[in-house]
Amino acid sequence: MNRFITLTEVSDGKLYKADDLVKAGCGDCLGCSACCESMADTIILDPFDLYHLTLGLGAPITSLMNRSIDLGVVDGIVLPHIKMQGAPDRCPFLTGAGRCSIHKFRPGFCRLFPLGRYYENRSFSYFLQVKECRRQNRTKVKVRKWIGIPDFDRYETFICDWHYFLKDLQDPLSKKGPEWAKQVNLLILNEMIFKPYDANQDFYPQFYDRLKSVSTTLQAASTL
Repeated sequence: MNRFITLTEVSDGKLYKADDLVKAGCGDCLGCSACCESMADTIILDPFDLYHLTLGLGAPITSLMNRSIDLGVVDGIVLPHIKMQGAPDRCPFLTGAGRCSIHKFRPGFCRLFPLGRYYENRSFSYFLQVKECRRQNRTKVKVRKWIGIPDFDRYETFICDWHYFLKDLQDPLSKKGPEWAKQVNLLILNEMIFKPYDANQDFYPQFYDRLKSVSTTLQAASTL
């Protein structure tokens, strides 16, 4: 999601890498669930998130659509996001006691908070959002420990490749017209989002096989 702001407006002015310490520790969020409420359509899900959500819930993404997941347009591309519910709007996976019922396999967006990612030069760094989390006196923790995903280096490579794959599509989508955009979005949704990933196989090789296939199809179509 493009954000047209400067880092000084939202952060402590520093950029962090995976092994840097950052004041993100929130004491297990005890007594607070503010970041799980009134988030509209901002908790965007990537293929890694969907793989682990469907695995953890034991349900295909198609059964979660319109119930706890919805689709929205992000910079011209149709992507899934967590669907807020109730009044006030709350994450559908938040319990009545204000605890996350999918904490072990929660989406990357949730794991990242209150950090954000700053993308540049086909890579990215992390920054601390100083105005988002309500917790006071947060403790220092390593970025990779805070996010808490195994095989973290491979995960970061995936995040980068997925981001720039979508980023590189934005200019062609804006120039080639609505019919082209529709076909591109259908291809991405069908091949990268809705098509089930094999739970008995490593996620990353499956993802990169699909990414290569989709990229080849798009490249061939762009020359027509």
